Amino acid sequence: MHQVSRFAVTAGLDAERQLLEHIQQGEQQCGLLLWRPNAAALVMPQRMSRLAGFAAAEADCMALGWPVALRDSGGEPVPQSSAVLNVALAYALPPRESELTRIENAYVRLCQPMLDWLSGMGLESGLGEVDGAFCDGRYNVTVSARKLVGTAQRWRRRRDDGRHVVLAHAAVLMENQREPMVEVVNAFYRGCNLEDHVRASSHIALEECIGQVWSRLEPLREGYRRTLAEAGLALE
Repeated sequence: MHQVSRFAVTAGLDAERQLLEHIQQGEQQCGLLLWRPNAAALVMPQRMSRLAGFAAAEADCMALGWPVALRDSGGEPVPQSSAVLNVALAYALPPRESELTRIENAYVRLCQPMLDWLSGMGLESGLGEVDGAFCDGRYNVTVSARKLVGTAQRWRRRRDDGRHVVLAHAAVLMENQREPMVEVVNAFYRGCNLEDHVRASSHIALEECIGQVWSRLEPLREGYRRTLAEAGLALE
């Protein structure tokens, strides 16, 4: 069985960045990285470091055991820890695929294998926003109308042929760490005098639905392999 890579959060973000760069430089057509943090961090966009009160909010997070890590992409603060599985799917836009649908198609390629994986374990899942969830979005993967998976995308262009390349990312809450995660996100918002507040009840962990969560990942990996093959892309 394939192993999930273990990284410090900043190293995991670097590994995702390197995967996207390989695709952008034409060294490979697609890639899949499954990784799990070996320590906790609250990850947020670089722009948030310019907020009034950021230094105090960062200190509050550190006191709770969640140092702040900054990422290249946008969005909102997202807690990362050993309770989370990160899925990074990267590929160059297939030649016959429309530019007009590339963003939606990337979300489908990221989310459909996740939905199929959950269905294979007997869980009813869907896509949609969840009120009170951190980094909320319409491509959340949900179970029982609660957020299990957050998703995001990052796009670049190849310099040689101008083709778009994408890194589509999913963060799956495998173990129940909802309470401390929500606590640190809200602490950050309070420290920056922001009104956003998130709720633990808006989230769900996979281990609350089934057991032995970390031994169930091979069908998910195979689902991504099939999805890429359907687009004419082969995982190495």
